[in-house]
Amino acid sequence: MKDLAKRVWIELIRRAKKHYFKHKLYIREYLLIKQQQKLHEKALIELREKVKGGERVKVAFFAIFSSIWKLDDIYNFLLKDARFEPIIIVCPNQHYGREIMLNEMDKAYNMFKAKGFKVIKTYDEEKDSYLDIRKEINPDLIFYTSPYKETYYKDYFITEFKDKLTCYVPYGFNAAALNETNYNSIFSQIVWKFFLETEIHLEMSKEFARNKSVNTVVTGYPGVDGFEYGSRNDAYGWKIKDPRIKRIIWAPHHTINNDTKLTYSNFLSYHEFMLELAEKYKDKIQICFKPHPFLIVKLYKHDEWGKEKTDEYYDKWKNGENTQINTDDYIDLFNSSDAIIHDSGSFTTEYLHCGKPCQYIMKETTKAEFNRFGLMALDQYYQAWDKADVEWFIKEVVINGNDTMKKSRDKFYHEVLKYKRDKSAAENVYEYV
Repeated sequence: MKDLAKRVWIELIRRAKKHYFKHKLYIREYLLIKQQQKLHEKALIELREKVKGGERVKVAFFAIFSSIWKLDDIYNFLLKDARFEPIIIVCPNQHYGREIMLNEMDKAYNMFKAKGFKVIKTYDEEKDSYLDIRKEINPDLIFYTSPYKETYYKDYFITEFKDKLTCYVPYGFNAAALNETNYNSIFSQIVWKFFLETEIHLEMSKEFARNKSVNTVVTGYPGVDGFEYGSRNDAYGWKIKDPRIKRIIWAPHHTINNDTKLTYSNFLSYHEFMLELAEKYKDKIQICFKPHPFLIVKLYKHDEWGKEKTDEYYDKWKNGENTQINTDDYIDLFNSSDAIIHDSGSFTTEYLHCGKPCQYIMKETTKAEFNRFGLMALDQYYQAWDKADVEWFIKEVVINGNDTMKKSRDKFYHEVLKYKRDKSAAENVYEYV
């Protein structure tokens, strides 16, 4: 028996070495991925026996930022099912320092409390200690809301829960050309269920994933379930109530420092100009500043900005006569708007579920930073290459209503985004769990 085990181990090492030299990957990761499939099979058998015995399945949602939370409906589906016992676990993000970590944890905790969800924090500020989730909660199934190791306290990352069933719903609608990061990271390879947005995303996953995408399921993206196509409601608190005043969202990305693989952001070139446009057309428009949640962090650390200048700038948007700011959930914001101007990733596809005019602020590298699905979405946008293009969009398309790209957006929505979707994405995810 020992000889057989030794031969099996030698064969695994041989295959791992071959895989390593072919793909330049670590042997340790190759073996971990192979082992993980067996661990999931075992966990699933044990969980089914538990349910047969009348016990409930403990489902933990590892939440970090309130601004990227998209799983309300999935939580509620599980809550209504007597087999499940869902709970939100607010995890710390230590990547941006203690002050931001504490603020974001409080923000998320208060949001979930207001929704009536069962929620706990994992960090005790007085004791400077972290919750032992395995000991205190011992969840059977875990939903992760971010795939990045650096965003989690070390004991909460997926590699610490290999014996559990784990799920991931992307926090954004993937449009970026980060195929290795999105589909071939250790996280994406060992998660039990990886829920994808479209068939095109499945094709990309199969192309890049080491595990041949065996753990993926196409369900649609729950983050867009709440969007209303082609309508403008009053669910969101815009400052000016006059329906004749157009409502525009400006959503700049956080990549101002070239410190990531993406360089979407044009914020440093357009930050004053957007305020000037709000003033120039104040009798026609109002603008909601919807910054990426990481932008303020980057600005605080920027040599030419810092905390004081950043706070003053954000306050200008907050206190302006026809300007405001949103740093939280944005479903009602999108549904109540007339148009968007941005240079972000996920919003490129998300806003197309609203059916309204949209403009993307471009730079020379923009198209190279989108995957093939993202480029399809980007083709539905008015593209701004300079400030004059932005002003033209506001005057001609938003104010005057000459929306020449409406037919193209409608076709893309019905033939690509909505294609074969008879259920909400959240319900699809729930049924696969």
